[in-house]
Amino acid sequence: MGKGKPFLEIFASVLHEDYRFPVLEIFAFLYTLGPFVFGTVTRYFVPTFDESIAYILTSSLLGMPPFMFLFILVVLVFKNIAFGLGSDLEKGIFQSYLSYPLKRWRILTAKLLSALGIPLILFLSIQITALYIIDPDVISTYLSTVLLTYSAYLSPILLATGIMILVALVLRRGGLALVIGIVLYFAISIIPLYARGVVAYAVNSPLFLQIVSVVTPNFVLEQYYTAGTSWLDVLWTPVFSEVLIVMGISYAIIAFLFFLGYYYFARRLGL
Repeated sequence: MGKGKPFLEIFASVLHEDYRFPVLEIFAFLYTLGPFVFGTVTRYFVPTFDESIAYILTSSLLGMPPFMFLFILVVLVFKNIAFGLGSDLEKGIFQSYLSYPLKRWRILTAKLLSALGIPLILFLSIQITALYIIDPDVISTYLSTVLLTYSAYLSPILLATGIMILVALVLRRGGLALVIGIVLYFAISIIPLYARGVVAYAVNSPLFLQIVSVVTPNFVLEQYYTAGTSWLDVLWTPVFSEVLIVMGISYAIIAFLFFLGYYYFARRLGL
C-alpha cells in the first residue's frame, strides 16, 4: 500500500469529524458577511488611493473590537485542535491511526491540515475574493499589502494555536485545552492593544512597542501605514525593513512552536 492512500484515509476521517454539517456552511457565511458589510462602508469613507488604503480596508475588517471575524476563525480552529486532537488522545482514538503504515509526523500533518489548513484557506479565499469584488483596483494593485495585513493579524492566532497544540498533546484533555487556548488568545491580542500606550509612556522607550509588535505584528503595520496619527510615533515610527523583521521574528517563533509540537508527537508522546 502506497503512503498516499493511508494519508488520505486519515485526512478524510479527521475531516469528517471536524466538519459535520452545517459547520463549514455557517462559517463560510460568516466569513462572507464581514467584507461586504464593513469593507464597503470603509471604502466609501477613505477616498485616497495608495497602499495605505489597502491596509485600512483590510484592517478595518479584521481589527474591529473584539476582532469579531478573527474570533470566528479562532473558535473553529481551536475547536478542531481541542476536540480533534486533545479529546482524541484522551479517548485513545489516535491509537487506531498509528496502525496505518505512516510515520507519526504524517498523521499529525493530516490532523493539522484539517483542523487549521481548511479554515485558513476558507477564510482567506472568501475574504480576499470579497474584497476584490468591493474594490478590484485597490486589491489587484496592492495585493501584497493585503496579504501582509492578513499575515500580521493571523500571527496571534497561529501563535496561540502552536501553544495550544503543545497543551493538547501534553494534557490530553480537549475541554481544558480549549479554555487555555481562548484565554491565551485574548491575552495575546487584547491586553497588548490596551496596555501598549500606558507602558510605552511609562518606560519612554520604543523597546516595549517592538516586543509587542513581535507578539501582535498588526501593531507594527499600524505604526507604519498610519504614521503621523498617533502620539506613539514619537517613540517609534518603523520603516518597512523593520516591519519585515518583526514579521519574520513572529513567524519564526510560530514555526518553532509547531516544530516542538511535531517533535513531541513523534518522539515523546507515549501511545
